[in-house]
Amino acid sequence: MNAFDFDKTIYDGDSTADFYFFCLKRHKKIIFLAPSLIAAFFKFYVFKKGTKTEFKEVMYRFLRFCNIDKDLKDFWSVNKNKIKQFYLKQKKSDDVIISASPEFLLKPVCNELEIINLIASRVDCKTGKYSGINCHGKEKVRRFYEIFGKDTKVEEFYSDSYSDTPMAEIAKRAYLVKQDKLFDWDFNE
Repeated sequence: MNAFDFDKTIYDGDSTADFYFFCLKRHKKIIFLAPSLIAAFFKFYVFKKGTKTEFKEVMYRFLRFCNIDKDLKDFWSVNKNKIKQFYLKQKKSDDVIISASPEFLLKPVCNELEIINLIASRVDCKTGKYSGINCHGKEKVRRFYEIFGKDTKVEEFYSDSYSDTPMAEIAKRAYLVKQDKLFDWDFNE
């Protein structure tokens, strides 16, 4: 079984940011949420207060202005081509996508690509509220073991970020993805 981060790993970009701007173009009222989003950004990223989950819940307030089913369908019809070729060439039926992005956002493209195993942040697509915490760092390992059990072995793990070192540590081999290039994971980073 191989495991892959999604954003900037097998998807060329950040799917959450792309979806946000896609929806902003369609639903202009989202702009009225900008002050609260800017305040949340400064609180978390500048003043280091609160959690990433709290920041993201403020950001996901934009979802209440969306027609989620139509917006998701239209978004992926435009952005599916951002799935990287290196992944499409090696894709296997038992691959696991494990991402901090919302499950509701990744599920449509995973279904289209016939990827059965998706582990992602559980976010309500209407309210933007999390059930659980952001699927990031050690939480990815916890969620992986919760679903597949501690005896399940990850053959290869791929990510664009060393924040995923906990997942890399449970894999037989791990690769850092930069654009379309793969590098052996440097555990000294």
